[in-house]
Amino acid sequence: MIGVTSAQRIVLAVVCAVAVSTVYAIQPVLEAAGAELGLAPESLGWLAAAGQFGYFAGLILLVPLGDMVNRRRLITGHLVFVAAGAGTAALAPNGPIAVAGLATAGFFAVVVQVVVAYIAAVSVPSERGRNIGVVTSGVVIGILGVRVLAGTLGDTIGWRAIYLVLALFCAALAVAVHMGLHPDPRTPRGQYTQAIGTLVRLAVTDRLFLSRGLIAFFLFASFGTLWSGLALPLGAEPWSFGTTEIGLFGLAGLAGALGAARAGRWADGGHAQPISGWSLAILVASWPLIARTEPTLWLLVIGIVLLDFAVQAVHVSNQHLLTAAHANRASSVIGAYMAFYSLGSALGAVTSTWAYTTWGWWASCLTGASYALLGLIAWAHDRFGVITRPNEAAPQGRG
Repeated sequence: MIGVTSAQRIVLAVVCAVAVSTVYAIQPVLEAAGAELGLAPESLGWLAAAGQFGYFAGLILLVPLGDMVNRRRLITGHLVFVAAGAGTAALAPNGPIAVAGLATAGFFAVVVQVVVAYIAAVSVPSERGRNIGVVTSGVVIGILGVRVLAGTLGDTIGWRAIYLVLALFCAALAVAVHMGLHPDPRTPRGQYTQAIGTLVRLAVTDRLFLSRGLIAFFLFASFGTLWSGLALPLGAEPWSFGTTEIGLFGLAGLAGALGAARAGRWADGGHAQPISGWSLAILVASWPLIARTEPTLWLLVIGIVLLDFAVQAVHVSNQHLLTAAHANRASSVIGAYMAFYSLGSALGAVTSTWAYTTWGWWASCLTGASYALLGLIAWAHDRFGVITRPNEAAPQGRG
């Protein structure tokens, strides 16, 4: 084990934040971007989904490379291509080129999973959970913080500015990673096609992976329900907020996510399982608060803080367990795990909008709470049910 310095942790957390931002930055400025690009209102969904589609493809096709080649070189290369995709979106003269740029940025934004595998590989065992917690905090910071930045820039300079800023950041980070990280050479473990086959076998046979993947699916379906649908009630009467004001609610989410920064340390102490349980219970409890948007928004803000605290705590615990159990193929395992995240987020986005337009915000909140409850049930079945995991050894701990 090489160990990780504080500066390296910070750089890798920023890599995660900036890379994942390219997938979500379009959401607060979607209407303005679509109008300028000449897209019909019914086509805006393709603009919003382009990064997500690219991200999902990258999880399957790119992440397994992290177990076969030098991860420092891979992180550097991915950041260059994310910069290229974001720059293409910023300069796009029409919708199809913008979609292509966003999809490219999303495809290579899976550098986040390579970063998690890198940090797990070079960390000493006693600090693995802490280090994973720090870098994955960058993911949540990116997802939520970019809403604030994009909303502000969209109202002042224009929607293209956010993608130009992200492209420049990615290019600078590529240089910082190349110069500041330790090399992480890999011993190739078979051919690329074998790596893909390993993912399929993992999804079919590994019970730890299946249980944590199912929890992640419902966890991020609940998360996606909030953040994909929140602009709808806030933009309507009686509040009628603009994109800048709506984006500021991301600060409440940031507070919650940062509050869960110690989840990695708790996981290092062998408490990953109980952390997941009580955090999922908090997630369920956050939804009655989120549903209250009148006469004051303070309950909503408290609910957002609790929700993002719970999501981050469970997410860190899941990755700690999986990287401890599969240290030799962490990139592949984390990439496959994040496919559950991607599908769950997409489900939450679709059902949140559908529920709101059909019945209102209370129905969206009921949907989000149901996903959270299903995640808690999945955890309880894993914790107290019939599942046994001979491969879940001491490093994972059952608390």
